[in-house]
This record gives sequence, structure tokens and C-alpha cells, in this order.
Amino acid sequence: MIERVKFGLVGFGTGGRIFHAPLIASAANVDFVGVVTTSPERRAQVAAQLPGVGAYDSIAALAAEGVQAVAISTPAATHATLAREAIAAGLAVVVDKPFALDAATARDLVTEAETAGVPLTVYQNRRWDSDFLTVRKLMEKGSLGEIRRFESRMERWAPDREPPAAGGGTLLDFGSHLVDQALQLHGPAERVYAEMRGEPLDDDFFLALHHTSGVESHLWGSWRQAGPGPRFRVTGSAGTYISAQLDCQEEVLKAGRTPAKLLDRWGVEPEHRWGHLFRGATGAPVESSRGRWDSFYPAFAEAVLGTGPLPVDPWDSVRAMEILDAARKSATSGASVTL
Repeated sequence: MIERVKFGLVGFGTGGRIFHAPLIASAANVDFVGVVTTSPERRAQVAAQLPGVGAYDSIAALAAEGVQAVAISTPAATHATLAREAIAAGLAVVVDKPFALDAATARDLVTEAETAGVPLTVYQNRRWDSDFLTVRKLMEKGSLGEIRRFESRMERWAPDREPPAAGGGTLLDFGSHLVDQALQLHGPAERVYAEMRGEPLDDDFFLALHHTSGVESHLWGSWRQAGPGPRFRVTGSAGTYISAQLDCQEEVLKAGRTPAKLLDRWGVEPEHRWGHLFRGATGAPVESSRGRWDSFYPAFAEAVLGTGPLPVDPWDSVRAMEILDAARKSATSGASVTL
């Protein structure tokens, strides 16, 4: 018998409903107990989407049901308060990105969890994107040679969309993923330069990182880009890898398909979406690694049971938040910020 972790989800908006609930429900070592939401509309959605999963008024009510862990998928401005409530209740916690609104708050949360002896991690699911895993594989094989420049974009065209104040803006939203991926591939950064646009919250940004390894990361995030650039362009001394489109897992979840339904077909990119490795004017297709967002919650459950490491070290997200804090300073001053 597989030992299972009793799990709850806090929030059932777009993030909770699409990016968390299907993956929690698909994890073989998780018993999905309930969702915290007081909205009648959301409660009806829980009943329709998750038969047998209850709706609760609070984290305390979930804890009373014997849950061992919760995932927090609510507006960014509420993450810290809800995470502290879960930690105080002795519950293991997954906090959606952005982890917090600033590095100081993120640092305090990690310290509180460590003091309480409670597992805490951050939902940096795009570490398991198909295209990101493909880039990592090419780097490990040496197919690109010495990496010189890493270009990464999350650009969309939604000119009528207004970033919600509680979400913190596009730098925090997309930047949390882009910076985390850059640090995972190329190591610590020592200098940050940023440009941001949008009022009252940013909806378009450019961020440049100089890594101590010598790699330059150029990162773009936007809801105002009518002609999005390639998702990745990674340039090395021996070649350049270009992946045009965003990993398919978001699209598949929005279409209502889940790991439990697709099984081994989950996260598999069709050939027409593969990236290409260039050494001159023409490029050869590179088979995409399988995307594995479905591995996050099983790994976290193992950490809760004490049989495996956290899928994401929360201190990684603190370091990423330090860079995002520096990016805001740079965008305001127009100068680079040394970390």
C-alpha cells in the first residue's frame, strides 16, 4: 500500500482550479481532502470538478479534518498571511509563485517554517517545463558548448487585461518563473538591470542578469506583446538552441485534460513544437524532453512523509525575490544594481 498524505488546497480561482487541483488529484500518494473557499460560485465549481472533495471555510477547518499539508493558490498579497496560518497549524505548505511580495517577507517565512519544523516549498512548476528540461539536457551534453547568452520570454497579447493589484504585477508574476529558471541553469547573479512599463502596475518588463559564471541572461515578460519572440534562445560557443513556443502543459490543463487521464502521454510535445539546434543558417530539430509538472506533488508528498527532499528549496525563491527587488530599484533609477 502507498502511504498517502492528506492534502488541502486554499483558493479555487484560475490558479487553484487549473494549475493545482488537477495535479493534486492526480498524485498517487495524495488524498485530496478539501478546498478552502467561501465563494458559492467556487464551491459549486469544486463540487462539479472534484466529486468527493469538500469545501471548507478556513485553513483551521481543513486542519480539523486531519490534513497534513496545504497548497496556497490565492492572490500574491495574501500568500504570507495564509502561509503563516498554515505553519502555525503545523501543516506542510506549498506556496504558489510569487512566493511573497518582497524578499524580506519571503526570508521571514522560510525562517518561521524552519523554526517550526514544517516543510515549506514554492510552486516553481516551470522547472519541469518540456522546453526548460530540453535546454538543461543540451547543456549537460555539451551540445551548445560554453553558454554565452540565455534569452527567455513569457510574452502574451492581452491589451485589455489590467494586472490585478493583489497580484503584484507582471514582474512578480512572470519574473518569478523566468528568474528561477535562469538561476537554476546558470547559477547566482551578481548584477541586475531592468526596464518596466505600465501603470499603476507593470505589464511589460525587460530584465538582464549578469551571472557570476559569466553568462548573460536576458528575460522578457509582457501582456502587451502582439508579436511574441521565441520562448528560449540559448547561445553557446558551439551552437544556438531556439524553442519558439511555451510548454504545452498549461494549454492541456486549460483544455480539461489531466495527468490521471493522459498517463504516459502527459507532457509529451508533438514534433511540430520541438525546438531546433542551429549551427549556422539551418537548424536540426531536437526532440523535446517530456514535461513533468505531474511530478511536483508526488515529490512534495514524499518530503512531507520524510522519504524525499523538497521539490523546490524555498531559499532558491528567496534569492529570486532578491533579484526581483533589485529589478524594481534598477527600473526606478535607470542604473544597474549590484547584488
